[in-house]
Amino acid sequence: MQNKTLTAVFPGTFDPITNGHIDLITRAALLFPRLIIAVADNPNKKPLFTLTERIDLATTAIAHLSNVEVLGYTNLLADFAQCHDATVIIRGVRTTYDFEYERQLAEINRTLKADLDTIFLMPSIAMGFISSTIVKDVAYHGGDVACLVPKHVETALRKQIAKPLSSVK
Repeated sequence: MQNKTLTAVFPGTFDPITNGHIDLITRAALLFPRLIIAVADNPNKKPLFTLTERIDLATTAIAHLSNVEVLGYTNLLADFAQCHDATVIIRGVRTTYDFEYERQLAEINRTLKADLDTIFLMPSIAMGFISSTIVKDVAYHGGDVACLVPKHVETALRKQIAKPLSSVK
């Protein structure tokens, strides 16, 4: 039997990365010797930040974690995991609605790659309400997001929201 480093993948769009994400990443980093934050380039979503920007924001946010790396991906998660010898997917679950959706994803990933397991982590109580969508909504409306995201993300968010929207006529 090969002696491989156990690798887990924490996928998401991270648009932007939040303190809730960082809470889960920090706890998952304690459980696995190698953790990859997989930033998805999902064509079905219209992210505020480019893939490169999201990777950069996440990389800065987790720089203090030596066993964590950030990579972008455009293919199926199961294929990405296989490419990086990952056998575990980490997913955050806040509500029963999240669980039902995440369970379906876990089942399809396991169908695509039989040895790919999904572990669900619940956010800490203080972080359980945070989502990227809520952060963007609060920021769009001029609200204070300082307690929801790292400082560098808050700065990038304010700058991005201040840009004129070319699609608005």
